Amino acid sequence: MPTAFTTNMRFKFSVLAIFLEVSIIILFGLFVRYEDKQSTTKDELFLYPFFQDVHVMIFVGFGFLMTFLKKYSFSSVGINMLIAALGLQWGTLMQGFWHMKEQKININIKSMVNADFSTATVLISFGALLGKTSPVQMLIMTILEITIFSCNEYLVVDILQATDTGASMTIHAFGAYFGLAAARVLYRPGLSGGHKYEKSSYHSDIFAMIGTLFLWLFWPSFNSAIADPELLQQRAIINTYFSMAACTLTVFAFSSLCGHRGKLDMVHIQNATLAGGVAVGSCADMGIYPFGAMLIGSIAGLTSIIGFKVLTPLFASKLKIHDTCGVHNLHGLPGLLGGLASIIAAAAQVKWREPDPPSAPMQAAALGCTIGIALVGGAFAGAILNLPFLGQAPDENCFDDSVYWEVRSYCRITIQLSSAYQVGKDLLNLC
Repeated sequence: MPTAFTTNMRFKFSVLAIFLEVSIIILFGLFVRYEDKQSTTKDELFLYPFFQDVHVMIFVGFGFLMTFLKKYSFSSVGINMLIAALGLQWGTLMQGFWHMKEQKININIKSMVNADFSTATVLISFGALLGKTSPVQMLIMTILEITIFSCNEYLVVDILQATDTGASMTIHAFGAYFGLAAARVLYRPGLSGGHKYEKSSYHSDIFAMIGTLFLWLFWPSFNSAIADPELLQQRAIINTYFSMAACTLTVFAFSSLCGHRGKLDMVHIQNATLAGGVAVGSCADMGIYPFGAMLIGSIAGLTSIIGFKVLTPLFASKLKIHDTCGVHNLHGLPGLLGGLASIIAAAAQVKWREPDPPSAPMQAAALGCTIGIALVGGAFAGAILNLPFLGQAPDENCFDDSVYWEVRSYCRITIQLSSAYQVGKDLLNLC
C-alpha cells in the first residue's frame, strides 16, 4: 500500500473525466448510429418500460442501497451516479464493437438496456470497495471492468451459447468476484481492526432500505428485459416474482433464528432479501415452474445469510478481503447458485425453447470462465488502482464524505437555523 496519500482531485479528476468524455464523444461520432429498421420500432418501444425499470434500479436502487454507512452517503449516491453515467456510455461502445454492422454500432432501446447491465457490474464491484477508493480510481475501474465484462459476455453468450437471461453469472457473479479480487489487491492492514466510521446509523439504514425496496420491486424487469417477448418474458417475470417472495420470507425467518434473542438484523433484510432475484436469473425464462423458482429463492436467502454470518468474517481474517457491502453474499454466492441451477435445469432438459435447448456443459463452461476472468481481471484492475497518485484517502479518513465532498457540518447548520429563527422572531415582534 502506498505510504503517501494525496486526496486533492482538482486537476487529476477533472482532466481525466473531461478526457474520457471527449474521447467517448469522438468514438460515438465515428461509430454510433440509430437503428434504422422501421419494422422493429414497435417492438423496441415495447421494451421502454423495462428500460425505465432497469434505469431506476441502476441510479436509485444501487445508489441508496449503499448509503448504510453513517458518514458516506454523499459518496454512495454520488459516485454511483458518476459510475453509471460513464458506464452506460462506455458499455454502449464496448458491447457494440462486438456486434458491428458495416463498421457501425446501431443502437436501440435494447442496446440501452444492455449498456445499463454492463454498468451494474461496476456498481456491484464498487460495493466491495466502498469507502476505500477515490473518484479517480472509480473512473479507471469503470473503463477497465466494462471492457473485460464485454469480452466475457461475448464469450458466454455468442461463443458458448449459454443462456443467462437474468445475468446471474455474467453480471452478478462477475461483478462480485471482480470486486473481491480488486479488494484483495487493495487490502489495507490498517482497517483490519475496523474503523470508527464503518458503521451505520438508524437513519442511514432507513435510506439503504429505500434502495432495497426499489431493487426488490423492479427486479422482475431486470431478469426479463432481454428475454424473448411474450411467453419467455412472461415466464421470467413470474419466476422472479415468486423467487423473491420466497427468498424474503426465508431471510426474515433465518435472520430471527440467528439473531440475538430472535431479533431481526437490518443488514440481512437490506441485502439477503434480494438474493432470490439474483439466483433465479440464469434460468428465469426456463420452465422451472413457480415452485422451482421459490425453491431457488429460498436456498439463495439462506445462503446469503450464511455468507453474512460466516464467510464475511472469514474472508476478512483469513483471506484479507475486506468486503464493505457484503457483495459476495448478495451477488457472488447467489450468482454461483444461479449458475448451478441453470446447469441442473439444462441437464434435466427443462422446457425452454425450440430448437435451441440449453446445454449443461456450456452452462458449466460459462460459469467457470466467468469466475476465472472476473478474478484475473479484478486483480489486474486492483494493481492499476493501487498506484499511489490516484487520490485515495489514508486509512484514518476512509468512509468519510468530507475527504472528497463539501460537507456542511451539523453544528453550522444548527447555528444558521437558530439565527434564522431569531431574525424571524424579531420581525414578528416589530410587526
